[in-house]
Amino acid sequence: MDQRNNVTEFILLGLTQSIQGQKILFVVFLLCYIVTMAGNLLIIVTVIISPSLDSPMYFFLGNLSFMDSIYSTAITPHMIIDLLYEKKTISFHACMSQLFIAHLSGGSEILLLVAMAYDRYVAICKPLHYSTIMSKRMYTLLLLLSWVGGFLHAVVKLFSVYKLPFCGPNVIDHFGCDMYPLLKLACTDTYIIGLTVIANDGTICVGIFVLLLISYGVILRSLRNVSQEGKRKALSTCGSHITVVVFFFVPCIFMYVRPPTTLPIDKSLTVFYTVVTPLLNPLIYTLRNAEMKNAMRKLWTRKRN
Repeated sequence: MDQRNNVTEFILLGLTQSIQGQKILFVVFLLCYIVTMAGNLLIIVTVIISPSLDSPMYFFLGNLSFMDSIYSTAITPHMIIDLLYEKKTISFHACMSQLFIAHLSGGSEILLLVAMAYDRYVAICKPLHYSTIMSKRMYTLLLLLSWVGGFLHAVVKLFSVYKLPFCGPNVIDHFGCDMYPLLKLACTDTYIIGLTVIANDGTICVGIFVLLLISYGVILRSLRNVSQEGKRKALSTCGSHITVVVFFFVPCIFMYVRPPTTLPIDKSLTVFYTVVTPLLNPLIYTLRNAEMKNAMRKLWTRKRN
């Protein structure tokens, strides 16, 4: 730790100061986390075991569930445990680790959603060349690029915060470690760093969100010449993808495309994309995907027998 930094831990104010409210949130978030992990683990196991899901789309879906699990685990368990204590603290290095892991998995997930959109574009718009273009080498490379991009994004975030001097106060009006609350506590002018966060995260979120919407628009437009059965299947798949994209990017855009400051609504938005979104993703993909539901049914039947 930098010699200018005499802060060894941060005090978190959490979501609410009400004891009764904390007890209710503890039960709700614990149940959400258990369901999230179970749902994502079920998707991962189903994709690995089921021969019928041996395609790039399900390969990406399994990895999306893995990223969701990491992203949720980076923040949610600590938040749940803190709800049991009056004084909520996190060490400096645990705070930095939380920041790094959250941005690693979140950044990787953004790029994976782009890869999934590209996979659907090739499958629907260039079906005759799909197996050639989306070879095992190609989709493995796209996954690797997603993780590398997320890693570089997280390293930049960690470096920009870790080098700052924290000399007090050490109270974070949040339930976890994120960029703006930490910049607010630094004992130096962080305005320029805040602008780089907007330029980096804001530009990435808006640019990729618009790109994804355009790509899915092109995909949906190309369905005019597809059979009714093919159209129904493609609409179901693309509908799931678009729903996940909107749930992921809208809070992200609101968080980072604005002046570098903290707002009361930030806690609710963070809860949404760390607790609610990883919980909804498995439900969205399983309930709207007949092949996934059939594979899970076969897996369940096999285990019972």
